[in-house]
Amino acid sequence: MRQLLHRVAPVVVAALVLTGCATGTVRGQATPPGDGPTDVTAGEFPVTGAGDEPIDQFARNALADLDAFWAQAYPEYFGEEYTPLAGGYFSVDSEALDESAYPGTGIGCEGSYTAPEDVAGNAFYDPVCDVIAYDRALLQELSDDYGRFLVPVVMAHEFGHAMQGRFGFAESGRSIQDETQADCLAGAWTRWVADGRAAHLSLREPELDDVVRGFLLLRDDVGSDPDDVEAHGSYFDRVSAFYDGFERGLGTCRDAFGEDRLFTAAAFTPTDLDQGNADFADIVDWVGATLPVFWGEVFPAAFGGEFEEPEIAGFVGSAPGCDGLDGRDLGYCADDRTVYIDETDLAVPAYDEIGDFALATAMALPYALAVRDQAGLPVDDGEATRSAVCLTGWYQAQWYNAEFSDVVGAEISPGDLDEAVQFLLRYGVEDEVFPGTDASGFELVGAFRNGFLDGGAACGIGV
Repeated sequence: MRQLLHRVAPVVVAALVLTGCATGTVRGQATPPGDGPTDVTAGEFPVTGAGDEPIDQFARNALADLDAFWAQAYPEYFGEEYTPLAGGYFSVDSEALDESAYPGTGIGCEGSYTAPEDVAGNAFYDPVCDVIAYDRALLQELSDDYGRFLVPVVMAHEFGHAMQGRFGFAESGRSIQDETQADCLAGAWTRWVADGRAAHLSLREPELDDVVRGFLLLRDDVGSDPDDVEAHGSYFDRVSAFYDGFERGLGTCRDAFGEDRLFTAAAFTPTDLDQGNADFADIVDWVGATLPVFWGEVFPAAFGGEFEEPEIAGFVGSAPGCDGLDGRDLGYCADDRTVYIDETDLAVPAYDEIGDFALATAMALPYALAVRDQAGLPVDDGEATRSAVCLTGWYQAQWYNAEFSDVVGAEISPGDLDEAVQFLLRYGVEDEVFPGTDASGFELVGAFRNGFLDGGAACGIGV
């Protein structure tokens, strides 16, 4: 978060009525038609250079299911017959390269030669040759570090580029538009797999959390220029695009990635000291000042009464004696109308390990529960949890819109929203933060994203 050298006119907050929010989620394990997922053979779906390793088989299964998905979906959404990739697929093992496994044209074709060794550490689509190539050593590393289903998502992203090669890349030429649209297309295909329609893959709910975590590795470096010729987007941008496809389908991927799409990626400015990370005490003060401003405007219009702000208090070790706070690091106590946060076990670690906006997120979540309590709504069930997360996204959107610059003289920095997502994935699923909730990290991030992008309406608020 950066301090301002100038002031920006605040954006008016839309005020509506609070009930709850939800995001579409798949429970259990999806099962494809028949007796379950089966491996596709090399003869049925050839991949040049592929070995006998399980990771190559897994990639082949993903590519075969992608081919089947697009054969059905492309005519429906883009009005033309689907054409398979003319140049096929290539696998390279950068750790044990066998150049004899590839033709003289290398990876691709005569018009766009790529040496096998140049695929190391990469997966890509070549539009000249209509080819997808990948380094299976990279895929194995992704699978080991971020769960097996990140591998199919990477394949789906590259397949998305192949589809862009057919229906057209961004007219603006902005890489960030093409890359995030490919993430959206990957999300739509992932939902197809999760719904049990794939022949060669299945998807378990916890793997969605791993996929979202994996996008942290795939994002641009914080503070990168979104107009760079190789820009892919911030963590929030890429995750948001994936959610668009997963929740809203290919129609959204087709129609919602024009030049007017919101991207939160931004380059650092000379005022972004310490990579935009503000002092711990400043964040506590700024959040403590802006939450009452935000809710003081929203609450009267939503519920017909003045907002009574709760206290915010830190503690060390055991939570204060309050019903429901035993063993908690974060929570709201209705008895004394106080938001509590454990400084040693949550506030400081979240700030140190993730960043200043992780702390802002930690403070805003139970504050939203305090709002629900004053409105006479439940505060201790799954709906309340998802509502609080969604409303936290809405509140943080006001930071992004510079609404609080006249209140605290600070505005959001590149990477702040990424830190909010990381906090939800790292801490939001823990009982010490949200005990007994049935929400996965994937659901929590989806709720936050919907609140940020669509405001109170996404959180079940309406008049």
